[in-house]
Amino acid sequence: MEEGRRMTVTVCFHGAESTGKSVLASKLSRDLGVPWVPEYGRTYCEERGTDLAMDDLLAIAEGQRAAVEAALASHPPLAILDTDQLMTAAWAEMLFGTVPEALLAYPKADLYLLFAPDVPWIDDGTRFFGKAPLRNRFAALAEDMLLRADVPWRRIGGSFSEREEQVRRILADLASGRTAQGEDAR
Repeated sequence: MEEGRRMTVTVCFHGAESTGKSVLASKLSRDLGVPWVPEYGRTYCEERGTDLAMDDLLAIAEGQRAAVEAALASHPPLAILDTDQLMTAAWAEMLFGTVPEALLAYPKADLYLLFAPDVPWIDDGTRFFGKAPLRNRFAALAEDMLLRADVPWRRIGGSFSEREEQVRRILADLASGRTAQGEDAR
């Protein structure tokens, strides 16, 4: 690392659809003055539709990579990622029953926050899995990808205000140099 250049701590919000990740990431980015990398897949689907093939998921992964690289170029102390390629891998498994190795080969975040599907599902036109059995399966696949990649992670759940409190506490611990420990930490 070049002299004087800071290391950026990356925290990735991970989990099934409609669990509050994007709303909370945006809010915390504004409140804390740190970069937020939105979910490129949402933009991709809004522009091209939701009839996805594996090539679309690979393109989404590349778009997400480019967005993360742009956000990290100024070397902020913290960056909030509203997804990454491990979540795209969960999408691949859910939609196509397979995960291309390319999706697992991307750089990983320093910490993943796995949002539980224990809040109401809201359809926004780009979401797929609103029925409880599908939503729960997708959430399990999201967790499986974290385990498969052997990355550090914490589970986030409860009401939206409880989620915010949990995430703020974890980010404060990271900022103070403490590690985010807990029963679900990996």
